Amino acid sequence: MITSVLMRKHRGSLVASVLLALAPIAAHSDSAVERGEASAAICIACHQADGNGIALPGANPWPRLAGLDPDYLANQLRAFKSGERQSAEMTPFATMLSDEQIDDVAAYYSSLEARTPESSTEVSRDVLDAGQKLARYGDWNRYIVPCTSCHGPDNQGVGSAFPDISGQHADYLAQQLTAWREGTRRGDPLGLMQAIAERMTDDDVTAVSAWLSTQPPADGRVAKAGGKAE
Repeated sequence: MITSVLMRKHRGSLVASVLLALAPIAAHSDSAVERGEASAAICIACHQADGNGIALPGANPWPRLAGLDPDYLANQLRAFKSGERQSAEMTPFATMLSDEQIDDVAAYYSSLEARTPESSTEVSRDVLDAGQKLARYGDWNRYIVPCTSCHGPDNQGVGSAFPDISGQHADYLAQQLTAWREGTRRGDPLGLMQAIAERMTDDDVTAVSAWLSTQPPADGRVAKAGGKAE
């Protein structure tokens, strides 16, 4: 089934469009964001005060949470809490949060401004060009679907299933692609990420992660009650 999905160029776009159309429009109150800020105190050491994460040489990369879809963030926290998604670092903190706190923390991080990493992975122009090609056009000879098919035209996310991956830390993106490829991360719609990652080489992972990290993230700050963005 997955192979047939990947062999159709526009199937990924169709899936993304349907999920976006069905996704509820989230409007979080100021009080939820304020409660979330208090609960997120335990997150600052790793994800930084502004929610944009950090990736230091030789250290475990911590992803940007700022500006991501609140339902996506809440789903990931619940996956860590339930054990569906494994992480020795994240699971203890997720377990500390109640369901309401998870929603509040997700609302808070969505309300923060996203920015591209201050430092990027040192790679050549050829590597960045290869990453851009994969992200925008894929490699249909190897049935590698472009990232844009599911994550949107600028890879800035579609609904709660496909997060904004532009401006995310390259080391974190590479880590997660490797986890999809090795089957240690699951839970993606229709198994798409694992099926795609399995076809990617280490060079592919490095290239697409490096290029995506240089791209501007979405201004995903959550709409306040009343419908206007922060």
